[in-house]
Amino acid sequence: MLAILIGLTIGIGLPIQTSINSRLRDSVGSPFLASLVSFTIGTVFLAIVTLTLDHTLLFSAGLFASQPWWLWLGGLFGVIYLTGNILLFPKLGSVQTVIMPVLGQILMGLLIDNYGWFDSKVTALTVTRGLGALLVLLGVICTVALSNYLANRHQVAETKPAPGLWLWRLTGVLTGMLSASQTAVNGHLGVVLGSSLEAALVSFFVGAVALLLIVLVTRTPVQLATPASATHNPWWMWVGGLIGALYVLGNVVLVPIVGTGLAVVIVLVGLMAGSLLIDQFGWLGAKRHPITMVQVVGLVIMIVGVVLIRLV
Repeated sequence: MLAILIGLTIGIGLPIQTSINSRLRDSVGSPFLASLVSFTIGTVFLAIVTLTLDHTLLFSAGLFASQPWWLWLGGLFGVIYLTGNILLFPKLGSVQTVIMPVLGQILMGLLIDNYGWFDSKVTALTVTRGLGALLVLLGVICTVALSNYLANRHQVAETKPAPGLWLWRLTGVLTGMLSASQTAVNGHLGVVLGSSLEAALVSFFVGAVALLLIVLVTRTPVQLATPASATHNPWWMWVGGLIGALYVLGNVVLVPIVGTGLAVVIVLVGLMAGSLLIDQFGWLGAKRHPITMVQVVGLVIMIVGVVLIRLV
């Protein structure tokens, strides 16, 4: 039960982090620069907490030779997932940008558990687990796509499909698979290092370095001035990195307990719940969109799917 609460909590925090980082992006002028700031703040936060509780930031250099190369790539997978969503949004729109990565996350989570990839605990893919995963995906589609369709069914679509649409959809699925891989890799890294905090710190540090390289290569201009449309920069736009750090840390703790597949779907339920709460109450300056009965039904379907997977 504690594992489920951890997963739901960090899942709820994810859309809150997205909203915060969106506000930060408006101030710094670039999604990559906003992500870099977020990752850097998260890295510093994890370093302070790790140093306080574990009294060291170091681990044996021999691990680089004795452990598989993929053990250190969790942060890079996270950056690819983040960047992928930025690129997918103008090509697929908001609905498919959510659904395609979710499909990849669920699929990869089940494959990792079934085959024990990334040294994960093996949990065979049964009919019950497969049905549960399908229900979770159906719940996501119901919450995001069906609700959006019902709200806009009287509008006539005038835009043409983007060229190579299925290629972009496949890219969305692949980025979702990398997100699930990040969850599994970071979970195993925590076991190897003997510290969930150090594993989360390594992941964030790798992600921050990758984003720094992206910013330097793309020569992203730094915008420090407040946008003309805003009167001030709220203090909370700087805490997205803290929420992201807790999200990664929560996954590191969760995976060894429940496995990658279940960890992914629990967090997805929390993510959808958090998104609906932001829409309902207009938190963090977001425009209010009252929750519909269709969305509630979709969330309930997702919960049923999690219960089925958990029963195995």
